[in-house]
Amino acid sequence: MKIRCVWAKDDFNIEYHDHEWGIPQHNDRKLFEFLVLEGAQAGLSWSTILKRREGYRRAFSNFDPLKVSKYTAKHVEKLLDDKEIIRNRLKINSAINNAKHFLKLQEEFGSFDKYIWGFVNYKPIINNFKKLSDLPASTTISEKMSKDLRNHGFNFVGPTICYAFMQAVGMVNDHTIDCFMKILHKKDVLGKQTSNIS
Repeated sequence: MKIRCVWAKDDFNIEYHDHEWGIPQHNDRKLFEFLVLEGAQAGLSWSTILKRREGYRRAFSNFDPLKVSKYTAKHVEKLLDDKEIIRNRLKINSAINNAKHFLKLQEEFGSFDKYIWGFVNYKPIINNFKKLSDLPASTTISEKMSKDLRNHGFNFVGPTICYAFMQAVGMVNDHTIDCFMKILHKKDVLGKQTSNIS
């Protein structure tokens, strides 16, 4: 029987835990997806958002930032009637606003990936927490990221949201030390070290 982080209990969370959470993500559209979803989560549980993920993909043009950046007031009103997403005007407007600034960062840095991973020097931070309660809500890095994103015009990007984003896209690996995903990661790192030696 696989030992997982204690929060991975139902099918939605287990699938997400085993195949996405903490795994480094460098695809710009995926990074935008998590930026939108983490912003939508504010004040809610992650499970609430995860169960609406397909609805979000449909509602936000499969998280194409260019398309989302062009959403109009008419789009917003339509989304406010969409029962498959969180119908919060501020969060919906935030996704559209952030898409516009996401595109600007892509243009400035060549990709959003290059910009955002710069906060961790382009390599994941591997933490070794024993239990869920040990995980921080935010860190000095997520605070720095939050401030910089806000300076670039983003909103719904507070330090806690930024840290959750970092966990989601693998900028930090916060699987607890007994979790099979942490063990797999260590084996992968050791394998790479061995192959580099040979």
